[in-house]
Amino acid sequence: MNLFVRDAFEAFVLALPATEIVRQWGDASVGKVGGKIFAIFGGDDTAPRLSFKCSDMAFELLPELDDIVPAPYLARAKWVAAGPGAPLGAEELAAYLTEAHRLVAGKLTARQKANLGLGDYLATR
Repeated sequence: MNLFVRDAFEAFVLALPATEIVRQWGDASVGKVGGKIFAIFGGDDTAPRLSFKCSDMAFELLPELDDIVPAPYLARAKWVAAGPGAPLGAEELAAYLTEAHRLVAGKLTARQKANLGLGDYLATR
């Protein structure tokens, strides 16, 4: 699966618990959980960029790799933006997107987590 293709990105995001894809900011595909953004597919299939929330450690390490930078406007919240030249395999990129989902879902209120059925999911992560 090539997550730098919009359809694959959207299918992957929608397979995560309690997610939705919203098209906003032009034609960006925005992955949300509980109304909170955790990943963005920007650009198009010829010049894609994936931006996602990451842990403090990943935020320090990932921008040292080729074609990964702190995400414009979102870097203060520990987001990175990766292009197709980034040396991340499909499984590794999928793991970062899954972690982004977990990080954002983990900050939802207890009520939101319960309403979305995320309690067991987050407890096992």
